[in-house]
Amino acid sequence: MEDITAAELKKKLENKEEFIFIDVREEWEYEEDNLGATNIPLGQLPFQLGEFESSKDKEIVVQCRSGARSGNAKKFMESHGFSKVRNLLGGIMAYRAMEQEEE
Repeated sequence: MEDITAAELKKKLENKEEFIFIDVREEWEYEEDNLGATNIPLGQLPFQLGEFESSKDKEIVVQCRSGARSGNAKKFMESHGFSKVRNLLGGIMAYRAMEQEEE
């Protein structure tokens, strides 16, 4: 599935669309700033993947700081049968930059 831009994610969040939202950054990064996603650090994802087994066909958005770790999370999830995983391009940095531009 095609990745998601910061602007597309913002619209989804504002419209309260239904999707699974996972932040794969470390806990301390998540505590500093987050968009309300479920925090599952990338290293923990293999151990918690079973929690999402019933959601294999639902839209899942993964995000990190810049998009690299969440890109790896997307590939990992796709290799385990998840069909609608989208990576936030540019991560939370791109999201916050977009917000600043809008001000």
